[in-house]
Formats: sequence, structure tokens, C-alpha cells
Amino acid sequence: MSIMGHRFWVCTLMIFVAIIQKGDAIWMSLPSASSTKCVTEEIHNNVVVLGDYVVISDDNVHPTPTISAKVTSPYGNTLHSNENATHGQFAFTTNEAGLYLACFWVDHHGTGAVSMNLDWKTGIAAKDWESVARKEKIEGVELELRKLEGAVEAIHENLLYLKNREAEMRIVNEATNSRVALYSMLSLAVCVGVSVLQIMHLKRFFQKKKLI
Repeated sequence: MSIMGHRFWVCTLMIFVAIIQKGDAIWMSLPSASSTKCVTEEIHNNVVVLGDYVVISDDNVHPTPTISAKVTSPYGNTLHSNENATHGQFAFTTNEAGLYLACFWVDHHGTGAVSMNLDWKTGIAAKDWESVARKEKIEGVELELRKLEGAVEAIHENLLYLKNREAEMRIVNEATNSRVALYSMLSLAVCVGVSVLQIMHLKRFFQKKKLI
């Protein structure tokens, strides 16, 4: 393979990995202390999550405003909590599949809106590839191939997760449709029964009045 061809494949792999890797840097503007802003992401089981947040200080504001942060699992378990902070980090491996919630708000003694930056990484993007490269003594194309392999595995796991969720939703939909059909039949039976009782009552009333 020529040098140009070799460079082409290396660049292609790097671009592909960069697209697949999931790491979101979010700029948030937090209003007064009475309001909360949250970031949610649906993550499946056994996924590494890293978060790094920092208050963006205005040079004209002293001291730097502080915020509070709380990260919770789909079942409400607190994974990270921080108060009166200008920055913070959290790291955990998920053991519950579902929506993970990261909420931020300005401390009560803060004044006005506060800007902050949140760097949220999950899965392959959260892996420390520098440590992997040092430990296994790999670099260059081999390291990019290892990243690509990790990305493919992550995609495979996500597809399996989505497939399982689809199967669960199908079961829920079928159960819901069965219940709706049952309730509809019961409602129809009740309506027919009430109508028959009303007709019988009217018939007795007319007979009593000797109208029929």
C-alpha cells in the first residue's frame, strides 16, 4: 500500500471513531436560585459515564457564583451530589438501564444567572485511551483500530439494547391493546345492561299508568 493510501485509511478510521464516540459538551445558562436545569440521557446497563462541569465566571463578578449539582439513576438513586461548588466531576458505571438525570441550580446566595459548561461522556468516549496505550504499548494505527473495535462493540451493545427495548414495548403494547379491548367489551355490556333496565323500568311505568 502506498503512503498516500495508508494515510487515507488512517484518517478514515480516525474520522469514523470520532463520529461514533459519544461525548457532549453542553453550555448551560442557569437562571436564579429558584430554577433548576437538567440534562437527561438514556443509557443501558454496564456503561461508564464521566462528567465534568465548571462555572464560567464573569470577570466583573466576585466572588465566583456557586452552584449545586445532583445526578440520579432511573430509579432515583443519588450517584453524585455537590453543593456550593464552582466545579465538579462525577464518574460511575451504570447498573440500571434507563434515563439518567443530571440537575444543576444556582445556590440560594447567588445573584442573577450563571453560565456553566458540562462535559458529559459515556461508553467508548469515556474510556482512558492514553492509559490503554501505555499499558499495552500500542500507538498509531493499532491504537485507532483498538478504538474502532471498541466503537463497534458499543454499537453492537446499543443495537441489542434497542432490540430488547423494542421487544418489551411490543409486549406492553399487546397487553395494553388486550386490556383496552376487554374494557371496551365491559363498557358495551354495561351500556346494554343499563339500556335494558331502563326499557324495563319504562315498560313497568307505562303499565302502571295503563298507558300500554
